[in-house]
Amino acid sequence: MSTTVDVDQQPAGPARKPRSRRRRDLGDHVARTVAALQARVLGTPPQPEAVSALARLRRGIGRTPGFDYTLERYLRVPEHLLGYRPPDDAEATDAEYAVHDAVTLYALHQQSRREQMHVDGRGLGQAMADLVLRAAGPEGVRRRFAALGTASTYQESVYHLRSLITMLREHQIPLDYGLLADDLVTLRGPDGRSRVQTIWGREFFRSQPSTDIDDATPDVPEEDLS
Repeated sequence: MSTTVDVDQQPAGPARKPRSRRRRDLGDHVARTVAALQARVLGTPPQPEAVSALARLRRGIGRTPGFDYTLERYLRVPEHLLGYRPPDDAEATDAEYAVHDAVTLYALHQQSRREQMHVDGRGLGQAMADLVLRAAGPEGVRRRFAALGTASTYQESVYHLRSLITMLREHQIPLDYGLLADDLVTLRGPDGRSRVQTIWGREFFRSQPSTDIDDATPDVPEEDLS
């Protein structure tokens, strides 16, 4: 069963309802996995096995699913979520790549932080908009996000995500890793790149404060408006 999560933090008025993105079954699976790991890492005291797993997961960023048998607890994809499987099972499925990359990127995000870096409802575009507001060099954030938006391969997208998530960690900005897993599996599918990049772009634009436009608009003399 999919889960609807709110992504609009603005108060809902009589004529306004919060927008939401609906996590799919794979995203719900990843969200449960990451939330359980997060609770164990941030416990008092932290559980040593979970802290060790977080470190090993970080070393898996960009690697092929199945690289470490001891991480099966965190990276396994249930049979009903695997999707298309090649006859000889020689290649990982799109779902396995999405889960692997989402969970290992979460491990990077949570590293050394005592705050929750996985939070329901925080799409990537929204997190990037928050990063632009908090970063000392917002134009650098925009350039890196734009590079993600023009990435031509899945591997290139994960490369840019790694850089952006490091910045999110530095500014303590959380992300919904279930939504990210759903985005990644779509990204690997036919026509998925344009669909996901559009979703991230819309989230980013909708999360920008309206004063951004006002501040960027030059004053126009009244006689020029006639």
